[in-house]
Amino acid sequence: QVQLVESGGGLVQAGGSLRLSCAASGSIFRINAMGWYRQAPGKQRELVADIRSGGSTNYADSVKGRFTISRDNAKNTVYLQMNSLKPEDTAVYYCSADLQTSSWFAQRRYWGQGTQVTVSS
Repeated sequence: QVQLVESGGGLVQAGGSLRLSCAASGSIFRINAMGWYRQAPGKQRELVADIRSGGSTNYADSVKGRFTISRDNAKNTVYLQMNSLKPEDTAVYYCSADLQTSSWFAQRRYWGQGTQVTVSS
């Protein structure tokens, strides 16, 4: 069993900051990419940022220069530092991990339960 547990969401005023964390636990052999997605009401889930095991990153254009993704491989944890938040950043944020539970099994994607981020104007 693998679990991804997120924390750090909440309510913040426009221009403020939040830091999200997501820790993976359970039967983990190897974690490759980890990432953050978000889903606003009535919209599809979209990629916010992801990070490979070697540290290379990828960001949505809408968050470049404001959000920073990082990870601690020893703790199987991924972070999302969100600065200069805007009302349009309001969404449920989900972390993801592309991982193997054994060298015998193919990689698959696991998801966290989601954490609400609300940015007031």
